[in-house]
Amino acid sequence: MQKTSFCFRFGHRLPCSMSDSNTTEFTNPSTFILLGIPGLEAAHIWLSIPFCTMYTTAILGNFTILFIVKMEASLHVPMYYFLCMLAVTDLVLSMCTLPKMLSIFWFNSREINFSACLTQMYFIHCFTVMESGIFVAMALDRYVAICHPLRHSTILTNPLVAKIGLAVVLRGGMLVLPFPFLVRRWPYCRTNIIPHTHCEHIYVVTLACANIRVNSYYGLFVLFGGNGLDMFFIAMSYIHILRAIFSLPTKEARLKTFGTCVSHLCAILAFYIPGLFSSLTYRFGQNVALHFRVLIANVYLLVPPMLNPIIYGVRTKQIWGRLLLLFTHKGT
Repeated sequence: MQKTSFCFRFGHRLPCSMSDSNTTEFTNPSTFILLGIPGLEAAHIWLSIPFCTMYTTAILGNFTILFIVKMEASLHVPMYYFLCMLAVTDLVLSMCTLPKMLSIFWFNSREINFSACLTQMYFIHCFTVMESGIFVAMALDRYVAICHPLRHSTILTNPLVAKIGLAVVLRGGMLVLPFPFLVRRWPYCRTNIIPHTHCEHIYVVTLACANIRVNSYYGLFVLFGGNGLDMFFIAMSYIHILRAIFSLPTKEARLKTFGTCVSHLCAILAFYIPGLFSSLTYRFGQNVALHFRVLIANVYLLVPPMLNPIIYGVRTKQIWGRLLLLFTHKGT
């Protein structure tokens, strides 16, 4: 009976393979059980192959970006400092989600300590907000470089870049800080089974035996006050950038200038589109299969860290050239 209640609570029939001890009544569990991708348990091993590939690519790619920028003195400029911040953020996002997910897929290790679950939740949402803030900083860099090219070095000085980076970190840390405290305060008396691969805030708090309206409202505040506001600032910066580009005298100059923004635009689309889709499918797509919603949530967290170093590595001549030089020297 309790399992049926749990299934209806999420609007889907979940696997009932877990033991009765996992669904007996209790308050504030010491551990949660992560199901992985509900409904696709038989395919977990096969799903681990693309996820493991994405994880390996993200780790190698972002460490490569950090190494190249550190070694190449000509890349010690604001654009590449922001790119390094993005690489560090992507590394943390990958490392706080993929290892546990792969342990579920490979070893059926589904248990996660209550405090560890809250810590994972905090890091996921904190660094997601940070990544969004870094995209705003990169948009600012593109705006200054294109609209005020002669003053770029005097406007975006190293101290200002450091202050922007600190502001991005503090905003992400403070904005998400209430999440674990709000989650910890509720009693959990129905089940400790989370139908997900990681401790997503809304999936955890939905298990609480209490009115979680404050969590829902604060989650929307973080969504719109964080990512929503960032998208607005990015859009405004690109309106000015496009105006400056279209005012250039020749088509070649317009294409060349716009080409400097392509990497940033591709990274923005790879980050915001899956995130927006994931939020919409959870809040308004109750008829969407649960396993599809979980997959989209994982795409949102895993694909950008994998794609960002590829996008910037291929599109940025300085990074691509330094990488080729590195391998050429190793070959000789």
